[in-house]
Amino acid sequence: MHICHVITRLIVGGAQENTLLTCEGLHQRGYRVTLISGPTRGPEGSLVARARQGGYEFIELRELIRPVNPWMDCRARRYLCMEFRRLRPDVVHTHSSKAGIVGRLAARDARVPIVVHTIHGMSFNRTQPRWRRAAYVWLERVAAKRTHAIVAVADAMIAQSVAAGICPREKMRTIYSGMEVGQLTPTRYDRAAVRREWGVGDDAVVVGTVARLFRKKGYEQLIPIMASAVRREPRLRFVWIGDGAQRAEYEAELARLGLRERTTLAGLVAPEAVPRLLAGLDILAHTSQWEGLPRAVVQALLMQVPAVAFDIDGTPEVVIDGRTGRLVALNALDAFAEALCALAADGELRRQLGRSGREHCRERFDWRRMVDRLEELYLKLAAGRVAGA
Repeated sequence: MHICHVITRLIVGGAQENTLLTCEGLHQRGYRVTLISGPTRGPEGSLVARARQGGYEFIELRELIRPVNPWMDCRARRYLCMEFRRLRPDVVHTHSSKAGIVGRLAARDARVPIVVHTIHGMSFNRTQPRWRRAAYVWLERVAAKRTHAIVAVADAMIAQSVAAGICPREKMRTIYSGMEVGQLTPTRYDRAAVRREWGVGDDAVVVGTVARLFRKKGYEQLIPIMASAVRREPRLRFVWIGDGAQRAEYEAELARLGLRERTTLAGLVAPEAVPRLLAGLDILAHTSQWEGLPRAVVQALLMQVPAVAFDIDGTPEVVIDGRTGRLVALNALDAFAEALCALAADGELRRQLGRSGREHCRERFDWRRMVDRLEELYLKLAAGRVAGA
């Protein structure tokens, strides 16, 4: 079986890590795998080198750009169709919103036998103007009609898709995004050494974030939360893991509020370096304004770091209030600050939540389990085609 995955770009991000682990796992099992990506640019980092070293075929298609551009999008559809006709894959599996729409249309143009799409996060969401949401809903409905199965990384994505009339529920299934859980083991890392690098003592309570410094990732909410929490709990220190276009703007706001000296900006780090930094945290704060399933939260829980997060989208599937962390209503900033302070004040509670979080996530999010379930899906769809022939 030849399986061709398509994604818009290979920045350092959850959808991209998911896709690379899938390609690597299928390649290791003897499948022929091709990965097609658009160009990867910007301050968010690149996983292109890993893709090129994966042992499978990697193609970069310059027309498959992230911004909406009708001229380039039509060209991307045409060139993808040409690649599919040349490669003759048995399955085309698309990821991310742009590649998901353009890639599925191109796959049907090329008469690819099986078309699968993964929703890592809804293309339409609460942060968009109504007209844009409506446009994306319409495009998703069109693409879904040309799709044999749609995978969601959280049950919440299925509920939202069905409510929007994208497709019937029976066409969808949840397959949780895979992680390299062996790397996410607390005992592998020297917690004290990490904290010394940050200039943080044993008595400090370190709250971390793992997210691009980008709008809609929740920094506009996080910064006032930090200011409020520090007034109540002076032991708090903060570490931001990630980089992005808004870094200078956020740094200026931290300085204005007197938070800059309390905040370590770790910058962009390679995915394999994230577990070591998570080992130095006491709490993860996740303030994103929309989600699929928050990969950073799962990684933190695997490292036995409890999370405080907004109660949106797929987040409640991993942040179980009172069991693996604390859930707070969307943009309830005072309540979020109170939850941070409550966890900061109770080290034993943090340890209990962390242990429970690791147990909750350890098997669910193993990347090998993800590949198992995707392989089963491909084989089931292929068998259905044979039976219907």
